[in-house]
Amino acid sequence: MVMAAWPRHDMIARCRDCAELIPAAPHAIEIRCPACGSPRIFRHAELDSLSIAHIDCDAFYASVEKRDNPDIADRAVIVGGGKRGVVSACCYVARIYGVRSAMPMFKALKACPDAVVIHPDMAKYQRVGRQVRSLMIATTPLVEPLSIDEAFLDLAGTEKLHGGSPSRTLMLLARRIEQEIGITVSIGLSYNKFLAKVASDLDKPRGFSAIGRADAIDFLRTRPVSLIWGVGPALMRRLNADGITTLGQLQTRDERELTGHYGAIGKRLARFARGIDDRSVDPDGPTKSISAETTFDADVSASTALAQQLWPLCEKVAERLKRHKLAGRSVTLKLKTADFRVITRSRSLGAPTQLAETLYQTALPLLEAEAQGRKYRLIGIGAAEFGDLSEADPPDLFDRKSHRVADVERAIDNVRAKLGDDAIMKGRALEPRQRRAR
Repeated sequence: MVMAAWPRHDMIARCRDCAELIPAAPHAIEIRCPACGSPRIFRHAELDSLSIAHIDCDAFYASVEKRDNPDIADRAVIVGGGKRGVVSACCYVARIYGVRSAMPMFKALKACPDAVVIHPDMAKYQRVGRQVRSLMIATTPLVEPLSIDEAFLDLAGTEKLHGGSPSRTLMLLARRIEQEIGITVSIGLSYNKFLAKVASDLDKPRGFSAIGRADAIDFLRTRPVSLIWGVGPALMRRLNADGITTLGQLQTRDERELTGHYGAIGKRLARFARGIDDRSVDPDGPTKSISAETTFDADVSASTALAQQLWPLCEKVAERLKRHKLAGRSVTLKLKTADFRVITRSRSLGAPTQLAETLYQTALPLLEAEAQGRKYRLIGIGAAEFGDLSEADPPDLFDRKSHRVADVERAIDNVRAKLGDDAIMKGRALEPRQRRAR
């Protein structure tokens, strides 16, 4: 937790379990809430003047599985695919053994052989995520989702509605999520989004942390430059080569100097290092990309086999684009080699698309260029750079078949909407043996 040293006479203290204010007790080192007896007391001088929060569900997938099966509540739990898959999520017990998200399953099971492995149930996680989101929106309309299990909230101006400060409201929200949904969350509270996100990672699980205006500069001074969103391995190497490893070193550099040396991201480096972030919480923030991928049971090298795996992923992405009323101007192919090296290849389109056929035909030459005998363990496809839906998939005057492709796909969509996803499919979706049998 980020807070000034206790005791201080200007410190505000709240019980994290019942959210009641705790009377000032400057001589007390350890105190309990006089209202409920809880020892979980949070103190910060700016506690009741901060209103931007980041809420993150703790080990979300694993927590939902433990909630639904109390017999594994104290066990190490890994949510992921088979031995050739990767870890989608893991509980904090598994993390003690070194298990991490995106780790290959064989490495995770080697580190934690007694773990309970559960195949992901995305439909269930989405239902629980929507339940959490509905409680957030009941708290404030300004909720900006980042993923299925985390979001920014702006609670400025909600004091009258909820009868107390944002900090009180957030503590009560965390309790309500725990009691009604059965999972826990960690909350970061600050005066902007960057610091709220940083704060939410400081005290997990069931955490509550705050970073105020008075302590932001000192807090950030010793933190690594990688704390700033957008500082990936390449930029970090460049910063390190220039003698910059901490945010404190960025604090000594002029914004104009950083922008001139590192380009547009230099402005963010200068401002975030000083605790400045002018981004508002946007409940209508746009989706940046839609993608789907699959990991093979055995490495695949043949281009025909890879193309066959690509097609259903294109259909899945197209279905999501249509459902969300989006159309992508760029298509990205993702491949992961047998030695876990990730290859991505992208191509821009002349007009945005929602069609699986367009995604497939755009990605196919990218795939064929990479399928030269190398073995792959994963393939994925994504659409991004969303454009105006009214401009999506226009007829090609030089290709008489283009309008027929769109008509066929719409007809397939209509049949599936009435009779189910398996009611009709293109021939390329069938296994070669099935195709010959028919």
